[in-house]
Amino acid sequence: MPAISQPHHRRRRNVRLLAAAAGLATVGALAAALPSSAAAGETDKSRHHGPSRYQDVQLLSFNDLHGNLEPPSGSSGRVTELQADGTTKTIDAGGVEYLATHLREARAGNKYSITAAGGDMVGASPLISGLFHDEPTIEALNGLELDVTSVGNHEFDEGARELARLQKGGCHPTAGCYTDEEFEGADFPYLAANVLNEKTGKPILKPYWVWKKKDVKVGFIGVTLEDTPGVVSAEGVKGLKFKDEVETINKYAKELQRQGVKSIVALIHEGGAPASGSYNYNCDSPGAGDGISGPIVDIAKNITPQVDALVTGHTHAAYACTINDPAGNPRTVTSAASFGRLYTDTTLTYDRWTGDIARTAVKSANHVVTRTVAKATDMTELISKWNTLAAPIGNRAIGYISADIPSTGTESPMGDLIADAQLAYGKQLDPETDLALMNPGGVRAGLTYAQKGTEGDGVVTYAEGFTVQPFSNTVNLQDFTGAQLIQVLKEQVSGSNAASPKILQPSSGLTYTLDLTKTGADRIVVDSVKLNGAAIDPAATYRVATNSFLAGGGDGITTLGLGTNDLVGTDDLAALEQYLLANSSATSPIAPPAANRITIVK
Repeated sequence: MPAISQPHHRRRRNVRLLAAAAGLATVGALAAALPSSAAAGETDKSRHHGPSRYQDVQLLSFNDLHGNLEPPSGSSGRVTELQADGTTKTIDAGGVEYLATHLREARAGNKYSITAAGGDMVGASPLISGLFHDEPTIEALNGLELDVTSVGNHEFDEGARELARLQKGGCHPTAGCYTDEEFEGADFPYLAANVLNEKTGKPILKPYWVWKKKDVKVGFIGVTLEDTPGVVSAEGVKGLKFKDEVETINKYAKELQRQGVKSIVALIHEGGAPASGSYNYNCDSPGAGDGISGPIVDIAKNITPQVDALVTGHTHAAYACTINDPAGNPRTVTSAASFGRLYTDTTLTYDRWTGDIARTAVKSANHVVTRTVAKATDMTELISKWNTLAAPIGNRAIGYISADIPSTGTESPMGDLIADAQLAYGKQLDPETDLALMNPGGVRAGLTYAQKGTEGDGVVTYAEGFTVQPFSNTVNLQDFTGAQLIQVLKEQVSGSNAASPKILQPSSGLTYTLDLTKTGADRIVVDSVKLNGAAIDPAATYRVATNSFLAGGGDGITTLGLGTNDLVGTDDLAALEQYLLANSSATSPIAPPAANRITIVK
């Protein structure tokens, strides 16, 4: 697919006029600590008459929206706030009706304002967006006046062709048009500097984009994590090559410098883990164990000093940190959690004399997208339009539960339930099926007992099931030896998963001990691995059900890609629906699994 080289043209918008008409309150820009040589708002008459030397540029950013147009439920719709006395409280957050209002209020009074995102705007989306191949989310982002975003790994869930359609527009090749109007695509550029077409060696989308207002220029380079092929189905990244993040950003930073663009922001769909789960934690506090860890730290330390700020994502964490660049100078690195619960407000002070950012003046903070502000009426109308189209499918009852079935924990009740559903479906395809394994990243949410609409408490709707499993993976059966099965369990906690284990959710009957006091593959206590109480026989053959992502060796568990006697079944959500309908009713709801199949030693 050729690189998109056309200039970026924004379609005419009236969003800010609507915001003004709605009487949104204004807030001032963050005050920036300027170099002592001048102050913002002053004119340096010794040099020239005209605009001041320094201009504050507001950078509003968010990441990992994942099509969450409506307020996310449960823990996915809350953030933790650190209080002055050291205690914490949770705040309900998220929903594009509220995100739009917060962004519009933040922009008010700021003539130099940019809105950028760090990838995964779409993919793994709730039904209101996922059912329509995320066209509703692109429409919402257009309404939010997003200026630019990097791609994330989930932008490749449906492959490069579908990503190109989201950028350029046009009706879906198989589903067609959902409304009377043809889908127009994104008003903003998707940047994919490190995603190359294998045949041409060129980026499949624009590698960078330059924001300009009068004499102020800020360049944006967008990349996704190099390991995207390891977290996306093989079909989604077919024909693509993913290059090193640092190498790519440094390459295009030089190119922008040659074009006279010296103020540069990197949009990176890769992240880290802060020492605290509170969004307002002081990431730069000096105590032992404070700060941030994870892949973004090494990336930030090696990106050229020519880049002035990093907007990151992928880990769904919240942080506003300072990590020194290779020259030893502090540089801001931010992430706004996920699902539209936060946005980051960063002040970049632009020096008109040098065309660069005055790094000593950069300030950044995360802000909660509270649900106490007025809803943006245009977003309410957009949600209503798509919900009306989705309702006949989404409101259908597919099961009944007696309590919340959460998706949190090393082994989660929701993960176990999905594994049980896939085992039951596997046995329908082949009675010799022995067990099922579910990847934790594929469990996107839990099920809540309280009704979300008018369906009644304890009723599971198709829309809720879709939110849990939105990928449309198939359930696949494969044969493995017992030795291979043990190796699969070891690969959860070793190799590429050593630092951040990906614990597969086991179906009923598979039990073992996970010893987290040890390292690497030794965390799996081999003698403890049993199926229905019997030790695994290394020489025996076991029929295993997984989804198609795992069957391709996804999540770094490569042995799952070596199975034999493959049999491909229906999609995973259909298997869950089938299981719930067979095992629950209004008078006899299904109870949450106990999540006690893995014994964890800490």
